Amino acid sequence: MNEQIISINEFSATPKYQQLVNSILESIRNGRLKKGDTLPSINEVSYGYEISRITVEKGYNELRKRNFIASHPGKGFFIINDQVEQDLKILLLFNKLSAHKKQIYDAFVKNLGTRAAIDFYIYNNDAAQFCKLMESHKEGYSNYVIIPNFIEVDEHAIKLINKIPKEKLLILDKMLAGITGKFASVYQPFQQDIEKALAQAWDNLKKYNRMVLIFPENSYYPKDIMQGFINFCISHEFDYKIINDIRKSKLRPGEVYINVMEDDLVELLDMVPDSGLEVGKDIGVISYNETPLKKFILNGITTISTDFRSMGETAARLILTNKKDHIENPFSLRIRKSL
Repeated sequence: MNEQIISINEFSATPKYQQLVNSILESIRNGRLKKGDTLPSINEVSYGYEISRITVEKGYNELRKRNFIASHPGKGFFIINDQVEQDLKILLLFNKLSAHKKQIYDAFVKNLGTRAAIDFYIYNNDAAQFCKLMESHKEGYSNYVIIPNFIEVDEHAIKLINKIPKEKLLILDKMLAGITGKFASVYQPFQQDIEKALAQAWDNLKKYNRMVLIFPENSYYPKDIMQGFINFCISHEFDYKIINDIRKSKLRPGEVYINVMEDDLVELLDMVPDSGLEVGKDIGVISYNETPLKKFILNGITTISTDFRSMGETAARLILTNKKDHIENPFSLRIRKSL
């Protein structure tokens, strides 16, 4: 097998079938593969790169659907089109891959279409891991798309981001202090969003006597959420409390609990049966970030959520139009029976 035409990176978060597609298109663009050239068989790729046959088939089917390859019995797979219009190579760095971050990724990839090859990595909120990825991928990309969510902000990470040519930089989800120059961004105004959401929910909140924000220590979520929560409670003369660990507290009637981390929602709901309290009647629950399951848990969990799909779509549009706008991403409050 000619190993130069296929590249699979075990540490990349880019799906392996997509890596297969990207590397073959790159080989076509660079002239290593030409019209009429034969590709390795599914078995050869599966064995040589230790990936499943299903993954290879998915990659080859994608190339076939995009009219780059065909197959004939006895001849295998071969190139039928060597005119690749792909002109974007994007480094995509996410702090983690969750259900809502996957919505960003899926919408971003879909709206870029065949224009882009994407190298996708997860750095697990770890600034040191982020810096290693940046150092090893600092060249060869037309665009750098970054979600800069660190448990602890690292000056070296900010310096590395600032070294990226600003016409190539797109910041997603969270604006990070210290990034200079004119660059593109699609972000959440966290402080304003929670203030607006709680104001919209005021008629439901008034039946309770205190709001409790569960905000873990060492969270990568911005403290703007806490400030917006405090501002709302003070302006509405509403009793409030901020706690780090729901397990160290007791659920009390008349309180509304707001979680930002999914783990805290699980812990909270696990405490409900033993508390003897009814969600939506004795206590209220508001959860950050909409997911499909929250429509059904306890007949519906109230959520405050940015539109993650819209974030991915807007990011793709900024890249395709080469604009350097800073765009606030839309958010919504979904009031359900938990409130």
